[in-house]
Amino acid sequence: MTPGQAPGINLFALPALLLRELWAYRGFIWASVQREWRARYLGSQFGLAWAIIHPFALILLYTLVFAKLMHPQLAGYPGPFAYSIYLCAGLLTWNLFSELLGRSVGIFVNNANLLKKLSFPKLSLPMIATLSSLLHYAITLGLFLGLLSIIGQFPGWVVLAVVPVLLVLILFTLGLGLLAGLIDVFYRDVEQLIALVLQFWFWLTPIVYVPAILPAGLQDLLALNPLQPLIFAMHAILLEHQLPNWLSLIYPACLALGLLALGLRVYQRLGPELVDEL
Repeated sequence: MTPGQAPGINLFALPALLLRELWAYRGFIWASVQREWRARYLGSQFGLAWAIIHPFALILLYTLVFAKLMHPQLAGYPGPFAYSIYLCAGLLTWNLFSELLGRSVGIFVNNANLLKKLSFPKLSLPMIATLSSLLHYAITLGLFLGLLSIIGQFPGWVVLAVVPVLLVLILFTLGLGLLAGLIDVFYRDVEQLIALVLQFWFWLTPIVYVPAILPAGLQDLLALNPLQPLIFAMHAILLEHQLPNWLSLIYPACLALGLLALGLRVYQRLGPELVDEL
């Protein structure tokens, strides 16, 4: 009996049980990640090289356009690359969030045939999506850090602080994505709704602008956005070369744990009905 089929399991024991189950299927999960990457670039002339070409072109474009052509100024940060670093730090974080959330919402519906034909932990699917998205992010971040080294803006050892920031982001996205993905099985409008919400959410997050330009009332309202302290943390690390304000991450971390607990509870309740509904 899988965790999704055992509504009597205590919620505190459920994460450990799920982790053991996922670990037992680690070979299947990693093979699925590799198969997905091969399928994405299969048949193209450059193959997996596109996984490097695309993010490199994006980073180079933002750096050259904003640093050399548009000459934007970021208050308090002298230098031609300040705004480019500010923009890229926010965009890389947002892209990881939006890609993973977008994939998680439809993860069960889009893999209905697989779930009906094979017997494996259903939570393997969100894990596969997470690892695939993280692999793409790691390549992009590595290229960005390489560019920072070339222009003399590498943050040094504080770059290690990216790891706990990403952990909070992943847990938040997984909790929200799992909850939305489960609901999407029963109400198929959820995937379209999330796509619409993401369009507004992007502009409610300080990625292309600095919050200081907004009215005070609006700044207070946007402070409720759980992504804002995560974006600020990435700015502190990659732009200011400082450790982030760890206290500011308590809010998104608590929200992430709450959403993850709720998502697991819903999974525990609805797990047995997923395949039948699909």
